[in-house]
Amino acid sequence: MKKLFTILFIGLISLSMNAQDKVAKIEFKDTTIDYGTINKGDNGIRTFEFTNTGDAPLIITKVSSSCGCTVPKKPENPIMPGDSGEIEVKYDTQRVMPIRKTITVLSNAETPTVSLKIKGEVIDPSKTSVLEKKGKSVMEQ
Repeated sequence: MKKLFTILFIGLISLSMNAQDKVAKIEFKDTTIDYGTINKGDNGIRTFEFTNTGDAPLIITKVSSSCGCTVPKKPENPIMPGDSGEIEVKYDTQRVMPIRKTITVLSNAETPTVSLKIKGEVIDPSKTSVLEKKGKSVMEQ
């Protein structure tokens, strides 16, 4: 009876050690999205694509941004090993300014925190720069 308990105990320990070896790994196609120069009111939705390259299900627990003008959306279901997913990011293009924002992704992956970045510039084409050269000077008019 003691031998049976010993064998079961050793079996459970080795099983739990093997279960801990499995880990999810998140690998992004790109960690930076460059919007380039876009017009005010243009589509501000972009996606970060990633793959679970580990051997355990990947669970993204939280995705947050550095500003309220950027709204990220995380996948609701676990991403199985070898499968891909995406994090959708929507930037408010009504704000005319340079874009430099960070999106933080928290998960159960081997690297639990990943920082993603968006950059670019939103311009208003209806506004003209005061530095643009006019056809005639003030004196000529």
